[in-house]
Amino acid sequence: MESNIILLILLVMSVLGRANSVAAAICFLLLFKLLTVDRFIFPYLENGGVFWGLVILTSAILIPIASGKITLFNIRKVFLSWIGILALILSLFTTYLSGLGLEYLTMDGRSDIMPALILGAVISAAFLKGVPVGPLVTSGLLVLLLRFIHKI
Repeated sequence: MESNIILLILLVMSVLGRANSVAAAICFLLLFKLLTVDRFIFPYLENGGVFWGLVILTSAILIPIASGKITLFNIRKVFLSWIGILALILSLFTTYLSGLGLEYLTMDGRSDIMPALILGAVISAAFLKGVPVGPLVTSGLLVLLLRFIHKI
């Protein structure tokens, strides 16, 4: 019952903060619990959900290439510009951070930090017009900061 209350609080914050993707995810989880299929679905989502979510997200981002809107000429032009090179470098860094974050949340078993990550995403969506897709990057930044602090 406690988990339902936490999810409902996060749902209210997500709706108020206009973090629709977070609200939809919470609704799915609550629906699975209500239908009592959570014991079958949750382990699958916990083990493969991030992978399949990334597959869907990446597919959506690659649609302009798949549909022919972006050509080899466009790609060459981008990689010859300073913005394209900077985008490549930043992509390397944020993807590295996402890997650190995923490891921290899953392999290191620190999923207890997720409510703080979700709250930050909801607040950013509500007040900074952010899009709540960054918990992995955020947790990766957290790992880097923790490593830095522990070295001091």
